[in-house]
Amino acid sequence: MPEHYPNGTVRALLPTDQVTEPTRQALTERLETPPPKPDFFSETEFSLLEAICNRLIPQDKNQPPIDIAGSIDERLVQNKSDGWRYDTMPADGEAYKLGLAGVDETASLLFDSPFQSISDTRQDLVLQQVQQGDAPGEIWKKLPANRFFEELLAEATTNYYSHPLAQEAIGYVGMADVPGWQRIGLNQLEDREPKIIDG
Repeated sequence: MPEHYPNGTVRALLPTDQVTEPTRQALTERLETPPPKPDFFSETEFSLLEAICNRLIPQDKNQPPIDIAGSIDERLVQNKSDGWRYDTMPADGEAYKLGLAGVDETASLLFDSPFQSISDTRQDLVLQQVQQGDAPGEIWKKLPANRFFEELLAEATTNYYSHPLAQEAIGYVGMADVPGWQRIGLNQLEDREPKIIDG
């Protein structure tokens, strides 16, 4: 049987005094807030972004999905950023809109269909060409494909692993840091850290 961490590990720790109030509030909101309708992207753009995110970070169909695309949309609506960007890249919102159009253009040039109409294998080939900076299309003359891919993958990964359900899947309880970390040797776990179980 496959090994995994106990379900509910992070959720069980959230209400305890081992988690600071700001962290508890942020993680609880991620668990309880239903995905909003896209505000920055059009419905077509948002649907394409979801499809791309699903190829970059496939999710377990038996678990509630983590809304990666919705988090990107929300950040862009709020005009937030991490404070820097490559000098070859436009502002984040423009980069996303161009990049999404570029992915669709590449899919159409390679396979005569938009990205969402092709197989998973072909979608992966499109994204691989974007990642390598070899994707065909006029849009990629305005936007460096490999930089777009790098930025999208980084944000998708951050949004996924900052969600309590993803943290439970990997046994991460670093947000419960009020007591500090005393057991720092190899394979030494704090009492609050989950142990892998079979099945």
